[in-house]
Amino acid sequence: MMTPNSSPSGSASPVLEVRNIVKRYGGLSAVDNVSFSLRQGEILGLIGPNGAGKTTMFDLVAGSAQPTAGQIMLGGRDVSAEPAHARITNGLGRTFQIPKPFPELSLLDNVLLARQGQAGESLFANFLRPGQVAAQERAAREKAKELLDFVLLSRLTHEPARVLSGGQRKLLELARVLMADPAIILLDEPAAGVNASLLEVIIERIKEINARGITFLLIEHNIDMVSRLCHRVLVMASGQLLCEGTPDEVARDPRVIEAYLGGAA
Repeated sequence: MMTPNSSPSGSASPVLEVRNIVKRYGGLSAVDNVSFSLRQGEILGLIGPNGAGKTTMFDLVAGSAQPTAGQIMLGGRDVSAEPAHARITNGLGRTFQIPKPFPELSLLDNVLLARQGQAGESLFANFLRPGQVAAQERAAREKAKELLDFVLLSRLTHEPARVLSGGQRKLLELARVLMADPAIILLDEPAAGVNASLLEVIIERIKEINARGITFLLIEHNIDMVSRLCHRVLVMASGQLLCEGTPDEVARDPRVIEAYLGGAA
């Protein structure tokens, strides 16, 4: 098991590569020729001041936006033109800064909706293979209950999601993305709007998930959380990659200090 901030082996093949990505909106380059790679088992942080292009970069990796130029490689395959739902089925999951569960559905049903590739999704399978469909549904329910227990929400399993606090919604979001069996998880500001006690739960759960071999790309403004979780950190400013290194290295980099304190957009 890796110790905190110890990076996975540099000899490992990247599970995700961003190659010279550009995203333009009219004459504005929100992302300008950015390249980086993500190694198996790594927690990679993406930080920068407001307006740096982090969210756009995340949308490009997730598939909710398409690049103007460049390539996004997932497991050695070019997925630049693939939509988000296709990337989910290929092992790339994403959480959102503001989780939006189905408020009137129970926590259990919210998690079950994230399950991928169920035979019961086919009308014909329900008639031709009812035993297989029923077995998969039972297994999915058990897995969803285990995930809710893992994120400390089991006591609310049958409650509607509208009763959750902001921090609990982040935990539900984590359970939902795990239900899809991702190899890589994109975490969008998991600390935003979360109280200190629940933030500790989120940090510990991310560490546990990572110890199982799941890889993370993390956008976060909470620098303490970044320093505790991330093996490497990328810093963006004005749509470009400013620098990268360990949390300690980037915290001491004069360019990073200037970007944050000098008002880079």
